Amino acid sequence: MRIAIIVISCLLWLWFLGCTFTWKFGKVLLVEGMGLKSIEFTVLVLFTIGIVGFLLWEPVGKWILLVELTLWLVAQFFSHEYFTIFGVSDRKLKGYNECFEGTVKLFPISETRLIPDLYHIVLHLLIATDLVLVALSIFC
Repeated sequence: MRIAIIVISCLLWLWFLGCTFTWKFGKVLLVEGMGLKSIEFTVLVLFTIGIVGFLLWEPVGKWILLVELTLWLVAQFFSHEYFTIFGVSDRKLKGYNECFEGTVKLFPISETRLIPDLYHIVLHLLIATDLVLVALSIFC
């Protein structure tokens, strides 16, 4: 279980690095980074502390990761999936679609629902997977 947590946490860390530094491959924009002075960078630093805590002192580090990943997944849910499931205001939908206009989409944008792009779908799956693995390591 420890190896799986380390692998998924490292993949998540690398993937989320895109929120700080833009991931662009040729003309394909995966995600536009927000820079070092962003809340995304703060989350990356906190997640880094959680990973290091897990690596150096697992009994405490896994609890830090559990709390961080839970809060992170809840924040992502209320930033994305909530609006996909329950609908969104025209203003929020327009802002979201403009913000992520050039990113890779698995599904076409909607006029009534917020549809996360590929980057956010993978991000949410990685956070959820890491959270499940950490929870299993604690409670099973």
